[in-house]
Amino acid sequence: MKRTMTTLTVTAAFLLSLMLMAVWLGGPRPVARMDSIHQPFARADFSGLPTPSHFAARDGTALAFLRYPAIGTALNRRLVLVHGSSSRARSMHVLARALAQAGFDVVSLDMRGHGDSGPRGHIAYVGQLEDDVADFMQAQPYAGPSTLVGFSSGGGFTLRLAASAQGRLFDRYLLLSPFLHHQSPVTRPDAGGWVSVGLPRLVALNVLNTLGIASLNHLPVMRFALDAGIQSELTPSYSHTLADNFRPHMDWRADLLAAQGQLQVLAGSRDEVFIAERYADTLAQAGRPLPVTLVDGVDHIGMTLDPRGIAAVVKAAQ
Repeated sequence: MKRTMTTLTVTAAFLLSLMLMAVWLGGPRPVARMDSIHQPFARADFSGLPTPSHFAARDGTALAFLRYPAIGTALNRRLVLVHGSSSRARSMHVLARALAQAGFDVVSLDMRGHGDSGPRGHIAYVGQLEDDVADFMQAQPYAGPSTLVGFSSGGGFTLRLAASAQGRLFDRYLLLSPFLHHQSPVTRPDAGGWVSVGLPRLVALNVLNTLGIASLNHLPVMRFALDAGIQSELTPSYSHTLADNFRPHMDWRADLLAAQGQLQVLAGSRDEVFIAERYADTLAQAGRPLPVTLVDGVDHIGMTLDPRGIAAVVKAAQ
């Protein structure tokens, strides 16, 4: 019996040391700049960028957003835009401006952990992002219906919210080139070179969380392919908590089946982050076929910057 206990103790100590080593040394590696993501922004027209507004979330944190009032004949529908991974509200400016010109009231959110919404790269708990959207809708009420429009990781989060208790805040959801899951048929390896995942640290933190240990969830588990010159403007890495929240749940198929409201997917045919032509079959095989629009000749970031991608989004939002 004593020998058995000794063996168990030694084994447990060995496994614990491996786990701690994975946490300490197994973080995300640096990743080279991805030009197809950065270069289009250098050519984009950011004139007329609104002054940021703020609302108070339930924890008292001031969270930022950009407001674009409808131009011309208003359509009595608000579009709430959610940016992609690492980014911020202003990255959606060109799309937001076009949607406002089409008659929509538009707001673009700095999601918590990004831009001017709290410390970048981390949030307090999984589910805080859903709470923040609910707090925005309460703090900034709108008389008509609202659509949530999410791009890339923001599109995955949009699916997550549609399946949540806050899903009734919107009656329509537009998912632009959405992230579904790292093992889904849609996702390219390393998201086409956009992201580096510290898999040893991620796995170790998941194990610790199952044991009720969450004190290390602030450590980064994802790093993005940013240009060094603009890292100060963006969010270069995600903590375990933020990475877990700014996406669908791990069982993304359950999110898809539980999602409320009307959902539609749009993506560029030349998307270099996801394999866009697989969206329709992947969603159908998951049990909920959705309308999928592929925009010919448009790449990933082009869904928010390319005139062809923007025209498709404006049409889908109507």
